[in-house]
Amino acid sequence: MNVSERFLKYVSYPTMSCEESNTVPTTEKQKVLGEALVAELRTMGVDNARMDEFGYVYAKLHSNSAKKRPAIGLIAHMDTSPAASDGPITAKVVKYAGDPVLLNAEKDIYLSRDEYPALDNYIGDRLIVTDGTTLLGADDKAGIAEIMTAIEKLIASGAEHGDICIGFTPDEEVGRGADKFDIKAFGADYAYTIDGGSLGELEYENFNAAAARVTVLGVSIHPGSAKNKMKNAVTIAMEYNSLLPAMDVPEMTEGYEGFHHLCDIKGDIEKTEMTYIIRDHSREQFEKRKAYMQKAAEEINRKYGKELVSVQLRDSYYNMREIIEEHKYTVERAEKAMKACGVEPRIIPIRGGTDGARLSFEGLPCPNICTGGENFHSRFEYISIESMEKITDIIYSIITDEDI
Repeated sequence: MNVSERFLKYVSYPTMSCEESNTVPTTEKQKVLGEALVAELRTMGVDNARMDEFGYVYAKLHSNSAKKRPAIGLIAHMDTSPAASDGPITAKVVKYAGDPVLLNAEKDIYLSRDEYPALDNYIGDRLIVTDGTTLLGADDKAGIAEIMTAIEKLIASGAEHGDICIGFTPDEEVGRGADKFDIKAFGADYAYTIDGGSLGELEYENFNAAAARVTVLGVSIHPGSAKNKMKNAVTIAMEYNSLLPAMDVPEMTEGYEGFHHLCDIKGDIEKTEMTYIIRDHSREQFEKRKAYMQKAAEEINRKYGKELVSVQLRDSYYNMREIIEEHKYTVERAEKAMKACGVEPRIIPIRGGTDGARLSFEGLPCPNICTGGENFHSRFEYISIESMEKITDIIYSIITDEDI
């Protein structure tokens, strides 16, 4: 089975994770894909493949080399983002010639370079796209497909290698992918997450990340007699949001610039809740952003003379650069593999995070390698088959290189 066939198979499994769930994994349907991956690995000859009670898939292809080689890990996540529907996914392959791609004739949905200029990089490629009503799931089923195909190629080739440790995680999209990851049982000296953007991207810097839940309590009363009595939690929530820096939002920032992002607001006059994510590459600025959100609540409470607004903050992960800088050989190995496959590495900061950020701080250095996709978490997500094939070759080169 080639990488695109695998990918199309995997995206047929709905695997959206759920922020509100307290179970592990947050959705049982992730385990269905996990079971399928275990079965496939065993069919390939990796007899020790297993899925644990938390939905994590582990496997190890044991070294066939008499030389001392590092145990290298390959990690991808099985869940898809709650930001867009996970199914039923209708995927198709189109040869991209530069013209707008008709995704859905009935709904008149097109994928166009006018809105997504990165399409210019894929003229002549075969793109896998959706029908414009769901996400595709390249984040991160492309990573899974690329790892599985590289492992199958390695087994078939008989090439010399050290221990290759394989891990597929649930719940990465809701910031919990590393919560139950068993680093000791995984057994790698270092690892790579295969989870990211366009061909050539290599990342070992990511955002510091936190989640915030802002709760506003109000007082409801008949609007006819509300003067000086009603405290409308909805409008107070809007007032709170207006105190945050207006330009520090995702749609106005890029590169190393951080932001706060209002993800959800729901409620009524009596009670309104807002959820935010907070991101910054600088740890100092990250802490300032969190403090600012608390100060905004204090300002509102002073104004109204009551404790109407409360903010709960939870850190999700930190910038792995401070760890990877001590293990730059991991980045150098990936750079060498890319160049060997005719790909020029582009080291850029992640405007997001990966399981590798958490794992790096827990003792498993883990930079990130691209998957070849674009427009993740969107109905306009797509991926290049040619890029997927090249990334499969890069993974194969990483795990067979004996010089580092």
